[in-house]
Amino acid sequence: MRYKNKFGARKITIKTERFGEVKFDSKKEALRCKELEILERAGKISELKRQVKFALLNPFKIGKNSVRGIFYIADFTYKNEAKKLIIEDVKGYKTKEYLIKKKLLLSLIFSGQIDALFLES
Repeated sequence: MRYKNKFGARKITIKTERFGEVKFDSKKEALRCKELEILERAGKISELKRQVKFALLNPFKIGKNSVRGIFYIADFTYKNEAKKLIIEDVKGYKTKEYLIKKKLLLSLIFSGQIDALFLES
């Protein structure tokens, strides 16, 4: 039986120049990857990466109990022509969890703890 994503997105597998064969969470994300590869070939961006993890809250211990960290996983990161790090997320439906993690990431960016710009497409 085939299950549908509750938000209507369908996973898609495509062959990319930089990453090989990749399964993306949506067609929109796959198309954005292709666009970013074209921009990288044209020299407009550099250091394209996907699924980059940023720590929003590092793991810690309370006595003997370990508390897991909270992480934001960006769809793409790259550097623009000015060599500024761009963190980009391709979104259709924005879950409550995503909105909270986005706010935490933006707070780290605006406080200077992460030197980057955030883009949502």
